[in-house]
Amino acid sequence: MNTYKNPDVLVSTDWVGAHGTNENVRLVEVNVDHSLYEAGHIDGAIGWSWKTQLADTVRRDILSPEAFQALMQESGITPETTVVLYGDSNNWFAAWAFWQMKVYGHKDVRMMDGGRKKWEALGLPMTAAATTMAAVSYPLPEANNDLRAFLPEVQNQVAQKAVELVDVRSPQEFSGEVLAPPGLPETCQRGGHIPGASNIPWSKAVEEDGTFKSMEELASIYNAAGITGTKPIITYCRIGERSSHSWFVLKYLLGYNQIKNYDGSWTEWGNLVGAPVETGS
Repeated sequence: MNTYKNPDVLVSTDWVGAHGTNENVRLVEVNVDHSLYEAGHIDGAIGWSWKTQLADTVRRDILSPEAFQALMQESGITPETTVVLYGDSNNWFAAWAFWQMKVYGHKDVRMMDGGRKKWEALGLPMTAAATTMAAVSYPLPEANNDLRAFLPEVQNQVAQKAVELVDVRSPQEFSGEVLAPPGLPETCQRGGHIPGASNIPWSKAVEEDGTFKSMEELASIYNAAGITGTKPIITYCRIGERSSHSWFVLKYLLGYNQIKNYDGSWTEWGNLVGAPVETGS
């Protein structure tokens, strides 16, 4: 049995089947491909689009406090609601939503271990019927920026060699061989990685069925790459979403407290005039 530092942040597919329609539980599906939700989802789940509902559509940023408040209210989520997130691609964007909900201080947020992949593999029921929620009240939150790394902090810590950097992109992106995964538009002027970063692709944290690896396996993966928590940890990727998945693993499953997600990531650093860059593996 896994002995994660914070095991309550994960729920099983069995738990969702038994409790997903409870009044104080809200299931939310967040996919790379939002059309998957429209084709079929867990009964009672609502769907959030990472492109339009989990990002500022005018400037590059996460949701504003006002937009977050509005999303919670229209989703039928109160501060007391248990929110269970899941999605495709091994909960990639479910973790992005999890991170933003924690930035804005929602207390009870969990992820369904295995995500949509495991639910479908088990042949569990899905529906294409629209899920509607009655609007509720949610207070205007304040952002906890202790969970978020901004460029000046990253620059300073890199210059001082005072941080353990986790680059969660593919080895090809890390080395500079490619600028972005195929078909994704956000790019950069230069390939490579932030000097001193360790390359630990986010997908290494999960098993073939989409569930998270054991705490012992996860600790071995990160320790082997020099990530020990003796210095503050910063995760980054291309635009901050894959790195939120690794941030979740390091903070909640492995229990590192001094950890932030740098959502500016490589599309900020790789476009920055005068920023140092390393290439190769």
